[in-house]
Amino acid sequence: MEHSPVTTNPLIIMMINMTVVFIVLVSLMFLIKLIHMVDPTKEPEKPAQSDEEEPLVAVKSEPLPAPEPTPVVEQGVSPEIIAAISAAISAYGFAGQVKAVRIINHEGTPWRASAKFNNLQRK
Repeated sequence: MEHSPVTTNPLIIMMINMTVVFIVLVSLMFLIKLIHMVDPTKEPEKPAQSDEEEPLVAVKSEPLPAPEPTPVVEQGVSPEIIAAISAAISAYGFAGQVKAVRIINHEGTPWRASAKFNNLQRK
């Protein structure tokens, strides 16, 4: 006896598959909510403040001084960028000191230069 598929219509197969996926996602959502309700690692909620405790008193404070503006560097690379570059280099295990930082490509990114070079070779 030969076994034949129930349907070969791709739209019906798609609808069946999407329904199964939707049911699985909804069941996972309810499972996650259930886990959040019975989570043993969750910290217990603090009880609400009773009337017997002292009420909070507003304290007038002095305004904070305005922060000093960061000096603008007209030429070169800003100190913040140098600090970020130094941190990235040290994250890779380099134990030296960054002595110079300079921009090597003023005409766009290296990816753009590579694309231009590849386009010239194809012609």
